[in-house]
Amino acid sequence: MRNFLTRFRPRPAAAPQPSILDEYVTTAPSPQNAVDVFAGEWSSQLPVADAGPIPLFADDRVEWALGQLGGVAGARVLELGPLEGGHTYMLARAGAEVLAVESQTRAYLKCLIAKELMDMPKVRFVLGDFMAYLRETEERFDTVFASGVLYHMRNPVETIALTARAANKLFLWTHYYDEEIVRSSELLSPRFRTTEQFSYEGFEHTLHRFEYESALQLKGFCGGSAPHSNWLSRKDLTAALEHFGWRIKAVSFETPDHPHGPALALVATKG
Repeated sequence: MRNFLTRFRPRPAAAPQPSILDEYVTTAPSPQNAVDVFAGEWSSQLPVADAGPIPLFADDRVEWALGQLGGVAGARVLELGPLEGGHTYMLARAGAEVLAVESQTRAYLKCLIAKELMDMPKVRFVLGDFMAYLRETEERFDTVFASGVLYHMRNPVETIALTARAANKLFLWTHYYDEEIVRSSELLSPRFRTTEQFSYEGFEHTLHRFEYESALQLKGFCGGSAPHSNWLSRKDLTAALEHFGWRIKAVSFETPDHPHGPALALVATKG
C-alpha cells in the first residue's frame, strides 16, 4: 500500500510562468509608475516620487562647484557618468547646456525617466562609454563635470589627460587611496589586493587595484565596466592634474573618514 500511495501521490501545482502581461501598468499615469520600473534600484532621492536615499538632485557639492566655476549659465558642459541625472538637473537648472554620457544601460534609462519627470530641455543623455567618446571626439566644452567616476576607471590618469583636451574647467569629486585608512577598514582592506607602477604619457604613478566582488551581482550597481578599477593616491591625483595642465583652484568636501574611502571635491582650470 505504501508503494502504491507513493507512486500515485499528486504532483505539486506548477509555479505560474512569467507573462508579458506582468509588464503592463494598470493604474493611472504617475511619476511613481515611471520610477517603479526600476523599483529598489535608485540611488537618488527624486523630488516628485519615492526613489532612492541620496539627495543627488539637491547636492551641496554641485552648489559649491557652481560658485567656484563662476556659474554655468550659457555654458556647454560635458558630464561623465550622470548616474540618474541628479547633477545633470542641477546644472541645467543653473543655465547650462549639458551632454551627459552614461555607459550603464539601466542607469541610462533611469536618466531618461528623470529627464521626463524633472523637465530638462537643455540636456541630452547619450548611451556609451565616455572614455571612448573622449578619445574620439573633436568637440570642446566649457566645463567637464566628473562626479563619482574617476575611481571607477582602470586608467584614471588617461581620464584626467582626456578631460584636459575637452574643456578649460573641471569639477571632480572622487575617492582616493590612502594606505593607512584603507588597511584599517574592514570594508575596504579586502578589496585592495595589488598595486602596479604605471606610466601614462610620461607621468609615473601607482595604481591601487580595487575589486568590485559581490557588488557586481546588484542590479543597482553603479561602478565601472570591468570587475575592478584602479584608484590613485591623493598625491598622484593632484600631480596628474598638474602634469596635464590643470591648475587646482579650490578643494572642499574632503572626507578622509568616508565609509567607502577618503574623498574630496575640487575645481580646476587650465592656463
